[in-house]
Amino acid sequence: MNLKMKYEQDFQQWIEHHITLLKAGRFNEIDAENLIEELEDMGKSNLHSLESRLMILIAHLLKWQIQLPIMKKQLLYQDYDGKSWRNTIIEQRARLTLLLEKIPSLKSKIQEAVNDIYPKAVVLAMKETKLPQSYFPNECHYSIEQLLDDDFYPKSKNLEN
Repeated sequence: MNLKMKYEQDFQQWIEHHITLLKAGRFNEIDAENLIEELEDMGKSNLHSLESRLMILIAHLLKWQIQLPIMKKQLLYQDYDGKSWRNTIIEQRARLTLLLEKIPSLKSKIQEAVNDIYPKAVVLAMKETKLPQSYFPNECHYSIEQLLDDDFYPKSKNLEN
């Protein structure tokens, strides 16, 4: 079976075969076109993971900052402490920390990722809170340091209903 057929029919076998070729230094036998494509996809996957974690983290920080004070004003939710949001914030920060430890070069992409995903984080927060877009800032006001700081929780935003 040729390498292109292996790639299309049994990706795992194709990977294992390429590992063997690389370890043996048999570079002239490598399916370079598909290997390059896979390496590019790996890079995109890592960036996607960074963006996904940041989007969920930012959406929950926004909910913490904006929806939590609204809920506390309502009689049914006066004792609500946002524990589930806090847990999600803690989890996303832990996953981001792990991702950045394993792939330190992603640190240079955080600000761009925040800029790209912030509008999507707002949409997510809007859908989950059912609050209008006017309640949310147009730009992310959280610094990278704040986003990654385990002790940072934004102060409540005073909003009138």
